[in-house]
Amino acid sequence: MESNERARFTAMTEGTQEDWAIIAREAMHFAPQGGRRVLDHLKLLDGDDGGFPVDRLTHSLQTATRAMRDGRPDSYVVMSLLHDIGDTLGAYNHPDIAAAILKPFVSEEEHWICQHHGIFQGYYFFHYIGLDRDMREQFRGAPHFESCAEFCAKYDQPAFDPAYDTLPLSVFEPMVMKLFERPQTSIYKRALETA
Repeated sequence: MESNERARFTAMTEGTQEDWAIIAREAMHFAPQGGRRVLDHLKLLDGDDGGFPVDRLTHSLQTATRAMRDGRPDSYVVMSLLHDIGDTLGAYNHPDIAAAILKPFVSEEEHWICQHHGIFQGYYFFHYIGLDRDMREQFRGAPHFESCAEFCAKYDQPAFDPAYDTLPLSVFEPMVMKLFERPQTSIYKRALETA
């Protein structure tokens, strides 16, 4: 729902309570639709295989399917689905992009897994491209080390199987939409609760 109301300032130093009330009303309609925008971006991975046996969307769907079939909570399943969403924007730091998108909506552990999965996933292939497969050891002793290693072992690294019974994106859409309705942590959480 878009209105024609606009704040009147041209610099934030000129903003008034009325201006920010207009902006807050718009945000209340825009922000909860973040899930739809994320899903639209995730679809950009369709058909992009990068030389892998399956395209990046299928890999993401397989990772989420495996996590869901293993009984993980919805937030974990969504993190599994979106862990590589940054592939199209950040070829050299895709985990950081996915983690930044997810941070306000998932647990500290799920965020940590997403942010570090690239290095942990390297255990399975870094030695083939001239990198240290044990690079993840720099995080040994971190509270979520084992959780991240488990994510890669159980869900991420085996999710390249063209014959796997992968669930379609439509199965995960309601989870994504619900998760992105309201943040768990955000500097704006208090403002959302009082609105």
